[in-house]
Amino acid sequence: MSQTDSTTPRKILVLGATSGIAEATCRIWAAQGASLFLVARNAEKLAAVAADLRVRGASYVDTAVADLDDTDQHPALLAHAINSLTGMDIAYLAHGILGDQPQAEQDFNTAAQIIYTNFMAPVSLLTWLANFCVQRHAGTLAVISSVAGDRGRKSNYLYGSSKAGLSAFLQGLRNRVDREGVTVLTIKPGPVKTAMTSGMPKSDKFADVDQVAKSIVAAIDKRRDILYVPFIWQPIMCVIRHIPESIFKKLNL
Repeated sequence: MSQTDSTTPRKILVLGATSGIAEATCRIWAAQGASLFLVARNAEKLAAVAADLRVRGASYVDTAVADLDDTDQHPALLAHAINSLTGMDIAYLAHGILGDQPQAEQDFNTAAQIIYTNFMAPVSLLTWLANFCVQRHAGTLAVISSVAGDRGRKSNYLYGSSKAGLSAFLQGLRNRVDREGVTVLTIKPGPVKTAMTSGMPKSDKFADVDQVAKSIVAAIDKRRDILYVPFIWQPIMCVIRHIPESIFKKLNL
């Protein structure tokens, strides 16, 4: 699994392929002639995304319908995907949920589901994928976390804490595998205009998903470690992280 040159179609595994950000990113890769293996839970939507990517120029597209929360199935699923691609250059993880914050505040099972989907399931996938890449001394693991993980806020602290855990895990994983030739990219989007966020207040002002996808592809190509997207979120979150707790707890965020 050596790094491919610019003329060789890349082999890309996409987990959570029907999410808005993942789909937009895949459209760019399809236009570049990449080979794609797509995993998602909704069979009908997955088939539609796959058909669209074939039309857009992907050199190969295969799919698997799977519930990525089912961690027991991860080893077989990932092995099948890599066998289908005959290798893997990039694993792109876009699996996650916003969840219902008010309900999670009152019901532990709801809170636990958010944390499981956004943290536990990705840890299972990434542990397997990281070990696969380390054995081959190559590969990129690109994972969507969130700016919400940079500091807990009352409006979304269940989602934010799950993404904080994921970002910390990726940081440690990067520290372990970088010397083995493996890149780990933590992607921290701010609010993005997708189907998942369409009902949120002021969603019309959220970032354009196609521009976000372009930034993600560029960061992967440059083997970046962390990407805030849009970039303005990097200084914004730097300020927010450094607000003293005595002041922060009084803010209506």
